[in-house]
Amino acid sequence: MKELIKLDLADIGQVIESSKLVISVIGIGRIGLPTAVFFARAGFQTIGVDINPDLVKIVNSGQWPLKDEPGFQELFEDVTKKNKLLRATTDIADAISRSNVIILSLPTPMTEDNRPDYSAIEVVARSLNKLLQPYSIVVVESTVEPGYIENQLLKMIEGDGKRIKFGNNAGIAACPETANPGAILQDFQKVPRLVGAQDARSAKIVSLLYKHVFPVEILELSNCKTANASKLTANVFRDINIGFVNELAILFEKLGIDIIEVLGACDKKYNFETHYPGAGVGGPCLPVNSYQMLHSLSEANGFLKIIRAARETNEHMPYHVVDLLIEGLNEAGKPIKNSLVAVLGLSYKPDVADMQFAPGEHIINRIKQLGGRVRIYDPYFKSITLFSQRTERDLDGAVEGVDAVIIATAHKEFYSIEPGWLASKMNKKTPSSYPVVVDGRGVLDKRAAKKAGLIFRGIGRGGNC
Repeated sequence: MKELIKLDLADIGQVIESSKLVISVIGIGRIGLPTAVFFARAGFQTIGVDINPDLVKIVNSGQWPLKDEPGFQELFEDVTKKNKLLRATTDIADAISRSNVIILSLPTPMTEDNRPDYSAIEVVARSLNKLLQPYSIVVVESTVEPGYIENQLLKMIEGDGKRIKFGNNAGIAACPETANPGAILQDFQKVPRLVGAQDARSAKIVSLLYKHVFPVEILELSNCKTANASKLTANVFRDINIGFVNELAILFEKLGIDIIEVLGACDKKYNFETHYPGAGVGGPCLPVNSYQMLHSLSEANGFLKIIRAARETNEHMPYHVVDLLIEGLNEAGKPIKNSLVAVLGLSYKPDVADMQFAPGEHIINRIKQLGGRVRIYDPYFKSITLFSQRTERDLDGAVEGVDAVIIATAHKEFYSIEPGWLASKMNKKTPSSYPVVVDGRGVLDKRAAKKAGLIFRGIGRGGNC
C-alpha cells in the first residue's frame, strides 16, 4: 500500500496548489455529489463512495442524477468525461486506502421517536477504524449535534489509539454543509463555510483546502462542537421563527386579519426578518436540527422550551390545513366524508424532488382517516405510487371534478393557476355548492379566488384584503 503524503503545515499550501491530494467523499447524495464535483473541479483526484450501486453506475456513466439542482450539468461532465477527475465506487476500502482527505457526507435523519439517527455515519466510522491511513484527515460535513464528534465519533474511529490518534498522526474536523437543496451551486459560491477541528493543525489544513475549493469566506471556529452548534443555531432560528408566524397565522384567522399584509408592513422595519407561515416544516434539516439541539443536552428536562414549542406548532400545521378544509367544506354544505380532495405538492419545499418529512403526507393521511378521498399531484412525482395510490399525470387531471383543492407545496407550476380556471374544473353539482380551495403556501390571490366563486381558506388569511 502506497504511503500517503504527510500533511504538514509547512508545505500544505504547495501540496494543495499542486493538486497532489486525493479526496474521498463518502455519501454522494444531494450534498455529497455536488461536493465531490467541486473538489474535482479544483483539480483533485476525487472518489465518490456510496452503497447504492445504481447511483455509482449513473455517476460513472457521466449522467448528472440531480435534475432539480441547476447549473451542475456542465461542471459534472467536465470532471467525469473530460478531465476524468471524479469517479464513483462502492468499494470504501479501496477509496480510503488512496485518500488523504475523507469527507463524510452521510444522512443523519431522526427516528420515529424524534431522536437523531447516526447509524449511517457510525457504520462508516467502524470502517474507518480499520481502514484509515496515517497522515489523513477526516472531515465531517454531515450535520450532527454539538459534542457528537468529540464524545462519540472520534472514539469509534480511533479505537485503542495505537494505530491512529487524532491530533498526532491524523486529523478530524467538522465542516457542516450549509447548502440549500435546489440552490446548491449558488450556495457553494456564496455562503461562508464553517470549519472547526480537534487540533489547530487540522483546522488550518482544512481551512486552506476549503478556501482553495470554494470561493467563499472560511470561518475557522474553536473546535468541532462550535462549528456544529453554529450550523444548528442558524437552522433552529428559522424553525422557531416559522413556528412563531404559524401561531400568529392561526390567531389572525380568528381575528379576521391577513398575515401577509401584516408581514409586509413588518418587513419595512430594518431589524425585522420575515418568515412565512405554511402547511408545515419538512425536509432533512429544520425538523431534524431542532431535535438534534434538544438531544445534545438530554438531561435538560424542561429546558429549551422555545425549541420544543416551535416544533409542536410546526408539526401541528398539516392538521390545521385539514381543519381549514373541513371549515370550507362545511360552508359549502359538504361533509369531509366521501369528499374528493386534490392535494397539490408532495415535496417538502418548492421545486425540489425530495419528500423527507413532507407535510403533504400528514395532510393526505388525515383526510383519509376522516373518510375523505384523495387525489395527489406533484410535478416531480408523476404517475408513480406514493402513499398506496397512484399520483396524477398532470394538474388538469388532478383537479377535474374534485370537491376541494389543497396547495401543500409552492411549486412554480402552481403559481400559474388561474382561480377562474380552477373553479371551472372543480365540482359544481348544484348552484349552491361551491368548490373549496385551501392555500397552504400563499400561492393564490385571495380576492381573485373568491371572485371566481371559490370558497377560499388560507393559513393566516383572515380579513378582506
